[in-house]
Amino acid sequence: MIKKSIEEALNKQVNREYYSAYLYLSMSSYLDSINLKGFAHWLRVQAREELAHGMKLYDHLIAMNGRALLQPIEAPPEEWKSTEEVFEQVYDHEQKVTAMISALMDLTLEKKDYATAAALQWFVTEQIEEEGNALAILEQIKTVGDVPGHLFYLDHHLAKRE
Repeated sequence: MIKKSIEEALNKQVNREYYSAYLYLSMSSYLDSINLKGFAHWLRVQAREELAHGMKLYDHLIAMNGRALLQPIEAPPEEWKSTEEVFEQVYDHEQKVTAMISALMDLTLEKKDYATAAALQWFVTEQIEEEGNALAILEQIKTVGDVPGHLFYLDHHLAKRE
């Protein structure tokens, strides 16, 4: 049986994962609107991953005889100044998620919920990849700057993400 404090914290994180999906879909829509279909595609795939992360936590709650209680999802921003600003926010957001997962891990260890700590280890490892991918794209955008041809090359490359 899962402890109430951990159940509440996991429910909060499910909501945060779904917010991440909303955020990335909003960013994708913005990038579609400025004809950067590859960047938009990359973020749509990222949004699907965030939904899967939420379900992984949801399933853990159920497996531990807890209850998933779904709360309203905050509306994400709708506009950005540039592709660089989008990916600065993606990277910042992934760093925040890493901090959230770390806080969850701290709580599970404090409460001696080793089953949930083991489940969260997947997220700890996943966040290394998430931050790395976001930073790599941000650095590439900064390298090419506002040169349209270079930005379109990156756009073409990101369209290939599966």
